[in-house]
Amino acid sequence: MLDFRLDEEYEALRKTVEEFAREEVAPVIGGFYEREEFPYDIVAKMGRMGLFGLPFPEEFGGMGGDYFALCLALEELARVDSSVAITLEAGVSLGAMPLFRFGSDEQKRQWLPKLCAGEALGAFGLTEPGGGSDAGALRTTARLDGDEWVLNGTKAFITNSGTDITALVTVAAVTGRKDDGRPEISAVLVPSGTPGFSVSKKYSKVGWNASDTRELSFQDCRVPAANLVGERGRGYAQFLQTLDEGRVAIAALGVGLAQGCVDECVKYAREREAFGHPIGQYQAIRFKIADMEARVHTARLAYYQAASKMLRGEPFKREAAIAKLVSSETAVDNAREAAQIFGGYGFMNEYPVGRFYRDAKILEIGEGTSEVQRMLIARELGL
Repeated sequence: MLDFRLDEEYEALRKTVEEFAREEVAPVIGGFYEREEFPYDIVAKMGRMGLFGLPFPEEFGGMGGDYFALCLALEELARVDSSVAITLEAGVSLGAMPLFRFGSDEQKRQWLPKLCAGEALGAFGLTEPGGGSDAGALRTTARLDGDEWVLNGTKAFITNSGTDITALVTVAAVTGRKDDGRPEISAVLVPSGTPGFSVSKKYSKVGWNASDTRELSFQDCRVPAANLVGERGRGYAQFLQTLDEGRVAIAALGVGLAQGCVDECVKYAREREAFGHPIGQYQAIRFKIADMEARVHTARLAYYQAASKMLRGEPFKREAAIAKLVSSETAVDNAREAAQIFGGYGFMNEYPVGRFYRDAKILEIGEGTSEVQRMLIARELGL
């Protein structure tokens, strides 16, 4: 029997985060966004709520939940603001999760409690300036010199990499060559403040303006050999798994943004009058909002299914790609329609839909572009 209802524990979490987003985030996030300022107080509150520790065991300071719990929290946060949501998503699925999945016992004991508490943030250094979707074409190198790794290279578009509480970056780097000549890719943990590791100024971005995104450079940066995360030469497989999981989380974030557009439009359509009536009485507006809600509903079911297969330990690559594709395009479509319904006010930063419009586009690019998702889906179909 199929049952899409949330159980009591999930529903309690969803309501808690919904209330937090509405009462703590919504009233202040617009100011952070316009100032392009990282919301440290909000992040600290999320840490105290346990959101950064949701999918991790209690032995590491986590909440003992699962990845679907994280997705529910991301959806509710993104209904109000995506900068806060992506800070949580990247902090968990890209910052802490690689250490939990592949790190040594010592690495877990040293780093996970701080990351789970939200007292520190981790980042994931994969993308490079000339790489884009070709994630395997890495130029950053890590050479083993005695008992140290020596890193050289540059990373681009790295979330949570330069905040005052950023503690580490897990860097994907070429550590040698395989017998067939292909690059051997491994993951190396680099703590913030390590000599030779420098962080650029914040990017000037179209959206996600209250989140932290920077370019990183490594010049003869030395870290202990013990900072290898997982097996040497398994870095490519590790980050593919990380990205598969992350796509489900980004799908949840996209659903949240799209639902936030519906929320705002329903409220506005009841209040805004034109030609003597609330605009929600006009079929053109009602049908737009109905289409928006239908898209959200479909996208939510897609990420629910992907998360369900993931938690059962079943293959979920295709479902994750479908969820990411559908939800990101739903977010873009709904943000565009919301701005249209709001008219001139939809172009003003004082209204959330203007922020949603600016934030939506990156969802079709980050964690694998829409074209990459279509490629993955086709490949899973045997094409």
